[in-house]
Amino acid sequence: MIYIKINVEDPNTGVSSKDVVILPETGVSARLYLPKITHDPQSQQNKKLPLLIYFHGGGFCIETPFSPTYHNYLNSPVAEANVVAMSIHYRRVPDHYLPVAYEDSWAALQWVGSHSTGQGPETWLNDHADFDRVFLAGDSAGANISHNMAVMYGQITKKLSGLKLILGVVLVHPQLWGSQRIGSEENDIVMREKVDKFWPILCPSSTTGNDDPRINPASDPKLLSSLGCNNVLVCVAEKDIYRDRGWLYYETLGKSGWGGVVEIMESEGENHMVHLLDPSSENAVELMKRLVSFLN
Repeated sequence: MIYIKINVEDPNTGVSSKDVVILPETGVSARLYLPKITHDPQSQQNKKLPLLIYFHGGGFCIETPFSPTYHNYLNSPVAEANVVAMSIHYRRVPDHYLPVAYEDSWAALQWVGSHSTGQGPETWLNDHADFDRVFLAGDSAGANISHNMAVMYGQITKKLSGLKLILGVVLVHPQLWGSQRIGSEENDIVMREKVDKFWPILCPSSTTGNDDPRINPASDPKLLSSLGCNNVLVCVAEKDIYRDRGWLYYETLGKSGWGGVVEIMESEGENHMVHLLDPSSENAVELMKRLVSFLN
């Protein structure tokens, strides 16, 4: 079931949000966000703002853009970075196994791109989004999706229904893996064995297991070098089981021949998804500042 919310303003940030259905036949939908400045008639004639397309986490199985956790989180970068945002609702396991989430996310990007001429079905995108300043971002499984969308975008010569350029991609605690143990994964055998089982369950059609480039981008540096964006920010957490995969992604991308700029940020002493579990903590606040800086 899709929860449809119509034009509600957050009292703490002044950010307005509403829900839109993208593909009625599949249930793919999104929550849109507008910062308060877009409603001010004196604000430079409502100039166009960067567009942030966000993919939520939850292991491809749980969470939605409509949950209080993600709704409250997205209000912050929209207000602080002064961007338009669109949080994508894709179909999830176990009702729909991968690659359905990737297919839904790609369909959502195509729908977004249909607004680039100002003639799309959603007025907030037509009126306020700057399609020359588009960013993809996500956390955990959503970071994985963001990466794979950028790869798909790069493979089609960087043309996607009006999205001429993706300026940057933000991967927060990306859900990446591989068949060979690296770094601190050697020390946590129990967790490693659990995570080893995730991808084969999530994507039973995969023929390469945990070395599928969709979950292990470092397994195919040539494919990684086709990433269709100019800048990448990778955010990892010191105690996260996925921490070393984020570092490997950063290092492999930097050596792949890709022509952009990749940066990495590590939150010391923190675990997976601290920005959602403890958003007021010092490290979560610093992570938000880095995100806002990247978007600006």
